[in-house]
Amino acid sequence: MTTSNSREATQTPYLLLEEAKIKKNVASLYDHINKLGCYVRPHLKTLRSLQAASLLLKDLSSPATVSTLAEAEAFASAGYLDLLYAVGIEPHKLDRVIELSKNGATIHILLDSVTQAKAVVECAAEREFQFSAFIEIDCDGHRGGILPDNALLLEIGRILESGGVSVTGVLTHAGESYHCQTQAEIQKAARNECLAALTAARHLREAGIRCPVVSVGSTPTAHRVDDLSGITEVRAGVFSTFDLFMKNVGVCTTEDIAISVVTTVIGHNLEKRWLFVDAGWMALSRDRGTASQVEDYGYGLVCDMEGKPLNYTVASVSQEHGIVILPEDDKCGPENFPLGTRLRILPNHACATASMHDVYRVKQNDEVDLQLWDRIRGW
Repeated sequence: MTTSNSREATQTPYLLLEEAKIKKNVASLYDHINKLGCYVRPHLKTLRSLQAASLLLKDLSSPATVSTLAEAEAFASAGYLDLLYAVGIEPHKLDRVIELSKNGATIHILLDSVTQAKAVVECAAEREFQFSAFIEIDCDGHRGGILPDNALLLEIGRILESGGVSVTGVLTHAGESYHCQTQAEIQKAARNECLAALTAARHLREAGIRCPVVSVGSTPTAHRVDDLSGITEVRAGVFSTFDLFMKNVGVCTTEDIAISVVTTVIGHNLEKRWLFVDAGWMALSRDRGTASQVEDYGYGLVCDMEGKPLNYTVASVSQEHGIVILPEDDKCGPENFPLGTRLRILPNHACATASMHDVYRVKQNDEVDLQLWDRIRGW
């Protein structure tokens, strides 16, 4: 692991991670799910980093979820053995799945249509390869998938099984939970998610189709679920760092957010009480996910370098500039933030902001030097 210069010397903008907070967030969710008799299959898509994965996965055999085959290739090359590619499979990508498996890793694929099932079976026969497949279940109308009582479920299951493809499990994702406004609503979403997956698994099993794994998960429901009876695994991703969107949903506080963009004040408009910073949308992303929530954080919440919120937001961005507007009634004016002042911006959506950076700088405890973590790129 390489080390960068101190925080004071590092050029801005850069993405800063706080390892202690990540560890705390991970331990908290794992403890909750383990107490309910289940295990976590974490989604690695937020940070897409081998170093970050070591904080989420106990060992190389631990189950994990990825959103791209580029991630799967990087993690398989590093020795990870149990990877779920949780995006609907496209037939032209099956050869890459087979290549990955040559290294000893199991790459589970996801599908929800007869067309996909037939394509997988055809490829399995041609390449003499046994795929492991999950069937995606729709629990709330916010994603793809098959409704658990739809006859297509059994048709797909039979096509796969008769073609020598292992029906490893069913998978669902409670997308509705991201729109919840109360804890009771999140708990209801969690129950709906579990019920849909369990119903689908029961139908398959009653038809004589093996379905050993029942997989559910989203960051909100994973934190508020209270009964995982019959569920095998829980998936969640952004919980490792959290973000302002999750803070608004009510599953974390701003103090839990382990990701920020460090930026520098590069100019002022004194009449308008504006601060210009060197973090635009290329550093923060264009994600405005909090705009429809109870509290709108613009393009991010401004904090001091110790991470204390200053109650200002990044009001607008261009490619390489951000504008922070100081309220008229605020005791601080632009003169309180002289040229060269460094600030931290908490992001709306950790996944989107992380994707704007090739390298993360990681604060470990109170050390001045920052560790460097690389991001896995591509699809």
